[in-house]
Amino acid sequence: MSVIKILSPQLANQIAAGEVVERPASVLKELVENSLDAGAQSIEIDIEQGGVKLIRIRDDGGGIDHDDLALALSRHATSKIDDLEDLEAVATLGFRGEALASIASVSRLSLTSNNGGSSAWRAISEGRDMQVEVTPASHPQGTSVEVRDLFFNTPARRKFLRTEKTEYNRIDDSIKKLALSRFDVAFNLRHNQRAQLSLRPAKTQLEQEKRVADICGTTFMEQALYVDNTRPGLRLWGWIGLPTFSRSQADLQHFFVNGRCIRDKVVSHAVRQAYQDVLYHGRHPAFVLFLEITPADVDVNVHPTKHEVRFRESGSIHSFISSTLKKALAEDRPQDHLQSNSTGEFPSDGSAQHTGGGGQFSGMVNQPDPNWQAAPQSQPAMQFSSRPNFGNSSSGAMSGSAGSMQNYQSLYSTSGINLPESGSELGDQQDIPPLGYAIAQLKGIYILAENREGLIIVDMHAAHERITYERMKSAFDDQGLISQPLLVPESLAVSQREADAAEQHNEVFAKLGFVVERAAAESVIVREIPAILRGSEVEALLRDVLSDLLEHGNSERIRDHINEILSTMACHGSVRANRKLSVTEMNALLRDMEATERSGQCNHGRPTWSQLTLDQLDKLFLRGR
Repeated sequence: MSVIKILSPQLANQIAAGEVVERPASVLKELVENSLDAGAQSIEIDIEQGGVKLIRIRDDGGGIDHDDLALALSRHATSKIDDLEDLEAVATLGFRGEALASIASVSRLSLTSNNGGSSAWRAISEGRDMQVEVTPASHPQGTSVEVRDLFFNTPARRKFLRTEKTEYNRIDDSIKKLALSRFDVAFNLRHNQRAQLSLRPAKTQLEQEKRVADICGTTFMEQALYVDNTRPGLRLWGWIGLPTFSRSQADLQHFFVNGRCIRDKVVSHAVRQAYQDVLYHGRHPAFVLFLEITPADVDVNVHPTKHEVRFRESGSIHSFISSTLKKALAEDRPQDHLQSNSTGEFPSDGSAQHTGGGGQFSGMVNQPDPNWQAAPQSQPAMQFSSRPNFGNSSSGAMSGSAGSMQNYQSLYSTSGINLPESGSELGDQQDIPPLGYAIAQLKGIYILAENREGLIIVDMHAAHERITYERMKSAFDDQGLISQPLLVPESLAVSQREADAAEQHNEVFAKLGFVVERAAAESVIVREIPAILRGSEVEALLRDVLSDLLEHGNSERIRDHINEILSTMACHGSVRANRKLSVTEMNALLRDMEATERSGQCNHGRPTWSQLTLDQLDKLFLRGR
């Protein structure tokens, strides 16, 4: 066997580079993070040949002292932490002291800086013997780093690089994530001397939304909700896409912890859980979210690339994220996405504010103004005797007979709504509810309604399904869970950790109607289950719950399973296609939609309604040309 020996500094740095410097985008990320840590307010980036030939980062930050320039290129050299206490509460993006040394070991690197003095200095490293030469230079306050000929001395690594276009696309993606993380900093990106990205500092919410739109697309911002919720030591804010703005893949998901872009399974699970009741099967939500947390409560020293973190109280973080997003999605109403008229926005209690196509969530449930449940009975805004009744026609488009089906209002009361079906045309504009008033039923499937802006089209089954489902959930919560003792208690063999979790979280099971007792070191006994779960695979469900408790510190699987059953019941209990509704029943359904949580989507994530404005209709028929 070979004798044991100490690796040379160059080889050690090149091995470290294998972890830190995967491709040009990795270099850019590390260098820009250093600029941000240095307090830069403007960052200029020049790229040539996808970053393989040149990566130049120039900032206006604090700069580096002359005596520290050579040291900055040494391994494990950093100004960001001094002792273990600093490591346990990292407040900077970089702190390992490996990046510059690793990059210098596989490239030709020059580091030029001025820390505010009368002169600047440049340190040069050629990547061979790691000798650093420091010479005078000309440079304003701040730092420039040039990385040329990446992997020139490690050809095996260079062979794994992709085409120039692919490598540049990864750089573009990386810089956009960094630009989302720091709205207060200006970013300018050039590739092969051509301007690609120019972002000014964004300090107001409107400016921040413009930056998000520039990076994530205007369509995302038009269909996004703004959320902002706090609790001691935590703040979650940013934008989440409406369920109808979903993606076929998870390619528009940006989550930042204290300004650091991360991938975390606790976060991913919490977001999925928040969307599970409203998202179409197989689709992925879009979001740009920022979690601000006390640095001591999160460990960022988990992975060399710093893409992963570990929360000290993962269960609490999971609950906070999931509940915040759930509440934001729940209080979103159809009226929040309709244009306002000259009199202002649709009424709200102030806890939800919508800008553009989205809205703002403050952590409070927005209760609809009761005045909007229906037009005043003494002054009906719309009556229908002058409109044709298609109830007896072959098309079956609309029925004026309330007896054509079991009356909708008798199934679910809508605060005494009893709109007349005879009268005149659309009345006082101030009395028109957000989804307007029904004018027809199309093919026994869609409700057509007229509101301030134009035409509303509602999928009546999808809308009624959501309304029924939400009411069943509320009634179920109000009445509580009825437990049913098992004729023969079921014994489950589990691991000791799972048995510990079952014992520790016994109150979780009890709250959901289960009686679970520990029988031995590696077994538990199920004595009672919720009556509604009778006939379900209890063993598989409990094992999944225990897995969640070990992984995330909490579990919603039992509640989710109950919701699945209620959803199925709601689907079967809702109005079906080809069922004729009276105008009164259609209007009652519209009013319920305006007052029901998550009414923009059915239980399976399909949209329940759509708007065609008068302008859109005019364009369709070329009016005004």
